[in-house]
Amino acid sequence: MKKWRALPGGDSTQHLLDYLNSRLDNYLSDLRSLVAIDSGSEYKEGVNRVQDWLQARLEALGCVVERYPEALYGDHLLATLRGDGAGKIVLLGHSDTVYPEGTAAQRPMTIVDDIIHGPGICDMKAGLLSGIYALEALQAFGFHDFGTIAFLSVSDEETGERCSPPLIRATSQGADAVLTLEAARENGDIVTARKAIAWYTLEARGRSAHAGVEPEKGRNAIMGLAQVLHALNQLNGCRPDVTINVGTIDGGSRPSVVPDLARAQLDLRAWSQNDMDAAALAMDSIVTSAAVDGLSFKLTQQRDSVAPPLEYTRGVQHLEKLAQSVAQELDFTLHGARTGGSSDICFAAETGAPGLDGLGPIGGLDHGPNEYIELSSIVPRTALLAGLVIKIVG
Repeated sequence: MKKWRALPGGDSTQHLLDYLNSRLDNYLSDLRSLVAIDSGSEYKEGVNRVQDWLQARLEALGCVVERYPEALYGDHLLATLRGDGAGKIVLLGHSDTVYPEGTAAQRPMTIVDDIIHGPGICDMKAGLLSGIYALEALQAFGFHDFGTIAFLSVSDEETGERCSPPLIRATSQGADAVLTLEAARENGDIVTARKAIAWYTLEARGRSAHAGVEPEKGRNAIMGLAQVLHALNQLNGCRPDVTINVGTIDGGSRPSVVPDLARAQLDLRAWSQNDMDAAALAMDSIVTSAAVDGLSFKLTQQRDSVAPPLEYTRGVQHLEKLAQSVAQELDFTLHGARTGGSSDICFAAETGAPGLDGLGPIGGLDHGPNEYIELSSIVPRTALLAGLVIKIVG
């Protein structure tokens, strides 16, 4: 069969759609199998069952598969497919979900009209499957004009204590593109920018005293904390779209005691690392210079909560234009969107590799009982992914 060096539209585009349509029943059967596997992050056995399933399919495609065991979570899986050309592409996703063991049996996959429901179907088992079917389509059309395609499925995306970022960075180093298999937005948008995130703990220490007998001997940590939090809140918008959210606050023991300790947790987000660093310095300056008689303050960054941004660089803009050109050939319109949430691609972007997110089927309501994808989006979005690979290395 003819080797594609580009996706020029016309007949070859239709052939790609025809092929994927012919495989749709198989896709749905595979999706039902994946959704039936409980793979909550803490259910290591279930996560590894998903990775086993992926490994078998990827090895059948000729990939060399490596497994990276973790102590708390399931294995990470890295499959590498070598071609005859140049260029490195990473398909990136995660095998864990937010649902506990037993959820799959309670809510098996259902299809009603154009909506497919199931736990983890949107976030992100349909996306993982689309990655595999896109690779199958490329092989069916004899396309090998790439150097390597890496398929990385990590096991800890839904956790607070990530262990996969070093592997994500190592796999993404030097890539021409990192294509993340998260679902497209509910309106069909792909994601071209994500905010950086960092969580902080602010602690205030004062002196306890009897609130009725000798309150003047106390130093109220809660009131001091409130003053500093008010100052920190003023940093919202100090640079474009920088946000600081006071998410939790606690302190004291009972109403009759002047509290000597109070804590708050804060969430800082920004579109660029420069804005993130500037906001962090401003926060530190406010806390360091806080002058509340008899109280001390300490601001600590929670290291396991840090995620870098996916910035809207020239490389990302180039990939966005390529994706839009493929979408046009597939007869639909595609837009890029920014979101304040993080994903695996943020750690890939740390290496300087350009990337796009949201290249799975269209879906939404993830992490909830009505999580879904759109049946009609499976074929065109998988074709988009396959066509984009061709454009990138073509």
